[in-house]
Amino acid sequence: MKQIASFPAEALPDAKILILGSIPGKASLSAHQYYAHPRNHFWPIMSELLAIDPTSPYSAKILSLKLAGIALWDVVKSCHRHNSSLDIDIDRNSIVANDFAGFFLSHPNITHLFFNGLTAEKTFEKYVKPDIFAGKLIYRRLPSTSPAHAAMTFQQKLESWRILMQSLAKE
Repeated sequence: MKQIASFPAEALPDAKILILGSIPGKASLSAHQYYAHPRNHFWPIMSELLAIDPTSPYSAKILSLKLAGIALWDVVKSCHRHNSSLDIDIDRNSIVANDFAGFFLSHPNITHLFFNGLTAEKTFEKYVKPDIFAGKLIYRRLPSTSPAHAAMTFQQKLESWRILMQSLAKE
């Protein structure tokens, strides 16, 4: 098993929404970019929702998220994972969660947490939620944008992810 580590949070101090994945896959780790797998639907969905040019560089896409009030991070800071990108191959006993207490102190305007898939949500519930402010944040799991989650079409995922824009509009 290989030791892997996530990336720092991509967030401005006034962010209102935090999108959480589990931990980057092999393509993302190799590219040093969130959601770098070419078949992952995350960036095409964000491009649609935020009117981002899909051909723009990664740094411009990240900036668009930040300016929209959206922060991006992972639940897991580090862990061991078999030689794959699959969440199922994460050694659950090796998980170290990111410092969410510190994150929320430096990002006090976060009102919504959106989980990119079931693993992110379940991992957060097990390793983080007891340590943070229960009841002060709205939690919602969205369908995973991973190519491994093929049970839904891109259009179905996009419709589910539109809740981000509704949440931002309420702020």
